[in-house]
Amino acid sequence: MKVYKNINVYDATMERIKFAFDNFDNIYVSFSGGKDSGLLLNMVLDYKRKHNIKKKVGVFHQDFEAQYQLTTDYVTKMFDDNIDDIEPYWVCLPMGSRCAVSNYQMYWFPWDDEKEDLWVRPMPDRPYIINLKNNPIEMYKYKMTQEDLYSMFANWYAKHHKGTTICLVGIRADESINRYRAYANARKELMKGSQWTTKMGKTWYNAYPLYDWTTKDVWVANAKYGYEYNKIYDLYYKAGLSINQMRVSSPYHENAKESLNLYRVLEPMTWIKVVSRVNGANFAAIYGNTKLMGVGKITLPKGHTWRSYVKFLLATLPEKIRENYINKFKTSIRFWWKNGGVVNEDAIKELEACNYKIRNNGKSHYKSSKDRLVFLGTPDHTDDIKSTIDIPSWKRMAVCILRNDHLCKYMGFAQTKKQIARERELIEKYKRL
Repeated sequence: MKVYKNINVYDATMERIKFAFDNFDNIYVSFSGGKDSGLLLNMVLDYKRKHNIKKKVGVFHQDFEAQYQLTTDYVTKMFDDNIDDIEPYWVCLPMGSRCAVSNYQMYWFPWDDEKEDLWVRPMPDRPYIINLKNNPIEMYKYKMTQEDLYSMFANWYAKHHKGTTICLVGIRADESINRYRAYANARKELMKGSQWTTKMGKTWYNAYPLYDWTTKDVWVANAKYGYEYNKIYDLYYKAGLSINQMRVSSPYHENAKESLNLYRVLEPMTWIKVVSRVNGANFAAIYGNTKLMGVGKITLPKGHTWRSYVKFLLATLPEKIRENYINKFKTSIRFWWKNGGVVNEDAIKELEACNYKIRNNGKSHYKSSKDRLVFLGTPDHTDDIKSTIDIPSWKRMAVCILRNDHLCKYMGFAQTKKQIARERELIEKYKRL
């Protein structure tokens, strides 16, 4: 295992778990059924038992309905085997989840009570399952987004448990830049200076005890301490995936669609239901790793420029989906034409050498070393610029459409408060489709 400052990550995490028990009245673990959250739950229960802590640990599982049967088996076993030590919250409520496999719907709704005949699997059968017929969470709003449901549960849990609360989340900083930022954010409020904690509400915090682990560390710990884990990872290994390619998430999510075809190979009976649950799943399974869905080297159809190809792709989309992309693209064009974006010095030299129509507006602010560039027209593509991809082009717009990237993350978009409010309005329109 990785060692830093004379302590390995396992021992360091046990110290963080001790910190959580010592400083908070209530602890719950966010448990997805994947390798990281599974390891974290095992370690928390291990610590609780070794130190004879009587108070139960909350376990929150947000169930997305469409998943491997082996994942359901693992979640069920973890709840059943540890029921005397946990306060169970297995949530199967309808929620809006982003859909990256279809041009025709931005969201799909796990446990949609209006489509019960299409559910990938039956509702779990345990007395503590939280669903529309058994829902103690008064803050829940019908078909709210999965992100809102996640944060709403934290607020509800903190409200209904006296004292301070900490939610332990099994994310690792090396998995993505967003996960690194959750840990490294210098502006967040900490608990007693612990960088791996983040104050989220008046009396509750999020915490990331596994932030410095590697994927290899996770499997070393599972083997060394005999922890229970999701056996879908064994099938992933037999299918030839590296440990860094193995992910457990919704099959329709943007991070999972490229591996959607594995359902067909690993669990054929589950695949039959997964493919019929959401429009476009079969196409994504077949072409998810190809240029048809914006992966790898993408080439233009004969006779098109990237600008004309974007217009062609937009014309094939339903009206509401098309409007979403057009609004995003217009925002990007206005930004780069009027305000300009921050670009590093190497990119500026390349752009000037290739005779792009740009204007340098100087430093973005007095502490910055980067210049702000205005584009005098949107380039068709920027394939000859090697030092950055963070500049506008019609090709980037086309890639967003091909990837069903409704948020246009590939173009650098992040949600604002206004966009989040608009998203909720859109959900109300899409949830009846």
